[in-house]
Amino acid sequence: MGEIRQVEAGDLNVGFADVGPSDGAAVLLLHGWPYDIHSYSEVAQILAHAGHRVIVPHLRGFGSTTFLSATSPRNGQQSVFAFDAIALLDALAIDRAVVAGFDWGARTANILAALWPERCLGHVAVSGYLIGSQQANAAPLPPAAELAWWYQYYFATERGRDGYDRYRSEFARLIWQTASPRWRFDDATFARTVASFDNPDHVDIVIANYRWRLGLAEGEEKYADVERRLAARPPVAVPTVTLEGDTNGAPHPEASAYRPLFTGPYEHRVVTGGVGHNLPQEAPREFADAVMAVDRAAQRAEAASEVSHVG
Repeated sequence: MGEIRQVEAGDLNVGFADVGPSDGAAVLLLHGWPYDIHSYSEVAQILAHAGHRVIVPHLRGFGSTTFLSATSPRNGQQSVFAFDAIALLDALAIDRAVVAGFDWGARTANILAALWPERCLGHVAVSGYLIGSQQANAAPLPPAAELAWWYQYYFATERGRDGYDRYRSEFARLIWQTASPRWRFDDATFARTVASFDNPDHVDIVIANYRWRLGLAEGEEKYADVERRLAARPPVAVPTVTLEGDTNGAPHPEASAYRPLFTGPYEHRVVTGGVGHNLPQEAPREFADAVMAVDRAAQRAEAASEVSHVG
């Protein structure tokens, strides 16, 4: 990923990789949990070689991203990650970018594309539309589906918080193995990412994220209106490619369930060959191809718009 840069953006001092030509069309790549920016190591190089400027930030609570104030809430609700992303784009003077992600990063990309379409050239999301709400999460699921979310309930307890703090590495390895059962990662790959969990706010952010989903942790009032808008499941109109690995072992919706929520140019792709949840790291070429396809679709849409305005 090259040298990690730091920039003050919003409430954070953000650590991020900046790969490719500075004047290239921007791509913002967002990781999830328990992963980090290295999920995009190969994707970033492919896109950079194609002429893109690729920005890959450590999310709050990961890597070298830290809070500017010791008194800032260590908030993990879904909307705050989108505000972090907008603040980063502003700090880097990037007006528009293709936004792409998986896991927490896919949800953040969804929110950006739905609520800030003027900042998004296009959108790539693994497992489609993941925007949720505390209201929706209050409804019980069938037992088999609840079982897949076992760690969410574990984190709801102080025992779970202490357990995650003590066993971060073991926890991440278990999730990697169950979410991507056919991914044969090596110890060096794993250790490189787990080092990002040494962040002093990591446990606070992870626990806050999952407790907020269940209504067990309060969000910040300043985000309440945005959360109400997200609870209404706003559509995404920017050009979009959604991706799914054929052996994704993590909880995820069926593609047919979210298709109506994408109202602009849209394509869904299933990536085969034993690809699991960490799709950009397991299938970097396919993920990068999706980003470039969205960029081309955005260019076509803008060209068509210009022609219609002239006409």
